[in-house]
Order: sequence, then structure tokens, then C-alpha cells
Amino acid sequence: MSSPSVPDFERVIDAPLREQFEVFVDQHRAELQHCLDGLTEEQARRSLVPSRTTLLGLVKHATFVEKVWFDEAVTRRSRAEIGIPATPDESFLLDDGDTVAGVQEAHRQACAASRRATAPLGLDDLLHGNRRGPIPLRWVYLHVLRELAEHCGHADILREQILAD
Repeated sequence: MSSPSVPDFERVIDAPLREQFEVFVDQHRAELQHCLDGLTEEQARRSLVPSRTTLLGLVKHATFVEKVWFDEAVTRRSRAEIGIPATPDESFLLDDGDTVAGVQEAHRQACAASRRATAPLGLDDLLHGNRRGPIPLRWVYLHVLRELAEHCGHADILREQILAD
């Protein structure tokens, strides 16, 4: 068991590549998930930039990302079958039923489903449900990690602005 003061990513320096990918992706999933902790519904929905980006929208979009890369790409089901928007832009849209608790739970469930979907796969296994054609799981992990890291940065800045008010 690692020390609480040592980040998980340091624990996997010499671990197999698959474990490294999973730890880094899971840490970014958790960071994004927790950007909503302690915020009111109004704060989570607050728009501070000209785009549709809000903290609640970022986590909702991250749920979309999980389903695109670990459901659509793995299973070849269409976005309509999965029940997600057709475009990334639409995935940021909030409706009246979106709440902090509900969006966080949907994100947790999507992450758990992603872990289940990839568990039997190897890093070199090709996923055939992406518009780019067959892509290896390792590329998907790298892409998702890049996207989550970018959105964690957005969330840090938005949360800092919200809490400064």
C-alpha cells in the first residue's frame, strides 16, 4: 500500500505500461469528478467564459468522453444507441434535470463501465468503433488522458474563479 503523501502515479513508475495508463487516467477522472465537491448548484452551472464550459458541463462532457472512447469505440454501438449527443459540443449542454449529484453519479458509472469494457483487452488490441478506423487501446488511453488533463486544467481555473467570488 502506498503512503498517502505519495501520489499514485509515483507508485507505478516501474509498473507494467497498462497499469501506468490506468492509474494516470483514473487520477484525472477523480480530479475532474471532485471539481464539483462542495459547490452549490448555481456555482456548478456558473458560466465564466464565452463557450458553453461550466464546471457541471465539464463533468457531463467527461461522461460523454468515456462513452465515446470506451463504449462506442469498443462495442461499435452508435451514439444514438448509447444515448449520448452526436457531437462533443452538445455534450456540454445542461438541462434542468442536471444536478451536481446526478452528473457526478453518471460520470462514476461511465468510468466504471469503461474499466469493465477495457478489462479483457490488451494495449495492442484494435478498437473498431471509431470514425478514424481501427485504433489500438493504447492510443485511446493516451487520447483520453490528454483530454482529461486539459479539462482538469479548465476545471481548476473555473473553480478558483468561482470560489474567489
